[in-house]
Amino acid sequence: MPKISGFILITFILIMHFPLAAQVDDANENRLDELLKRLTNWGWIWGTDQSDSFEGYDIKNLELKIGLNKDWRFSIGDNATWASPAYSDMKWEKIKVPAKWENEGFNGYDGYAWYRVHFDGRLLNTQEAYVLMPGFIDDVDETYLNGTVIGKSGTFPPRFRTAYLFNRSYYIPRELINFNGDNLIAIRVYDETLDGGIIAGNPGIYAHKQSDVLIQHFYGSWKFRISKTGDFSDPEYYDTNWENIIVPSFWDNQGYRSFDGIAWYRKSFQLDFVPDRNKKYYLVLGKIDDFDVTYLNGVKIGETNDGRRFGESESFNQIRIYPIPAGVLNARNKNVLSVKVTDIGKDGGIYTGPLGIVEQSSITKIIRNSY
Repeated sequence: MPKISGFILITFILIMHFPLAAQVDDANENRLDELLKRLTNWGWIWGTDQSDSFEGYDIKNLELKIGLNKDWRFSIGDNATWASPAYSDMKWEKIKVPAKWENEGFNGYDGYAWYRVHFDGRLLNTQEAYVLMPGFIDDVDETYLNGTVIGKSGTFPPRFRTAYLFNRSYYIPRELINFNGDNLIAIRVYDETLDGGIIAGNPGIYAHKQSDVLIQHFYGSWKFRISKTGDFSDPEYYDTNWENIIVPSFWDNQGYRSFDGIAWYRKSFQLDFVPDRNKKYYLVLGKIDDFDVTYLNGVKIGETNDGRRFGESESFNQIRIYPIPAGVLNARNKNVLSVKVTDIGKDGGIYTGPLGIVEQSSITKIIRNSY
């Protein structure tokens, strides 16, 4: 009986959502891809909890600081003003997070909706680096802190692409946090079909472990470009027209799903400290999947590549800690990091921290806590 019912359900969904034609446009191909993925997951069809099987973010290097597993304000619809802290949501419904909105009184609804929740910035340490993990969102989201976008996953219509399999992880720039009081998280969500909303995970604000020992942070937005050829280590290279990508996080979660190959990351920055001639400094780039060649102001300062094939290589699990040669850092002018990354299979990119510059005295702590 369950097998017959499952077959009928599959057939009905495919007929209802896709025309019987020889060709379909890209958006419908994405929708079909989405449904076929789900329909091969029989636990999902029968309504069982599959959150443990989702491809999620590695949280072993994160520490929960503010839990957001509670009631949020919720409204069906789509309005850009709902991202603003000035907007009053007191008349909105309350909805449990995480939970499928179908189970919270919105059964059968597919489309746009917004979530909003507040937190107290006084509970956070100004010296740490923070990430918002709202959980698994079905299908697409755009996430704001105090009115500014800090992350998004999937693609909204008309070029729809789901990201329901990914546990969201968005770096929170420290300059956006009100450490003296109230802060607003607002999440715009689009559900294409079936379940919708913030459906699973452990929502909260997490601190990157060891981030408090960094004297310079590199969490957040970097410039990014896929390129099999070319050398982009020159600090004067014009990268303004490159894509922006959040680091640390697999590039697969940010619009480059299933890409294997070569890509470059670049980060321009001013020093937050005055270098001491009597101290040694190190660049820490967390872990990179799989190989990297790293340049600082055009000078190669490190490389990790064990030369093994996919399935055998362990380079993806090696913490990158590269000594910074004396005189390479510009104390007053712009500095540029350029990282060439080669992914040989599955996920790719700079995917976990810590990320920044440390003094030699902090290296032992970072290594001890990274494995």
